[in-house]
Amino acid sequence: MTEIILIFILLMSIISFLVMGYDKSQAKKHKQRVSERTLWTLAIFGGGIGAYLGMQLFRHKTKHTNFRVGFLMLLILYGFLLFWLVKANNPMII
Repeated sequence: MTEIILIFILLMSIISFLVMGYDKSQAKKHKQRVSERTLWTLAIFGGGIGAYLGMQLFRHKTKHTNFRVGFLMLLILYGFLLFWLVKANNPMII
């Protein structure tokens, strides 16, 4: 079960990262954008790490305080969750 959760978080993070990059590209071209609701949904449901990394790498939504703070909080939450899941299955890890 732990492996399924880890894979799910990894996949959602990759998707969130790619969607952030896509939305930034669309913004530069003045074309159809990804809704903020979709970005938040992806981040909340497993993609917090990828959404934050995408925000930083693509410099997208960095002026929006709710994205900066919210995505950072999700990064921290999912980081702790991943650490806890890995630690629970490998007690030798510090």
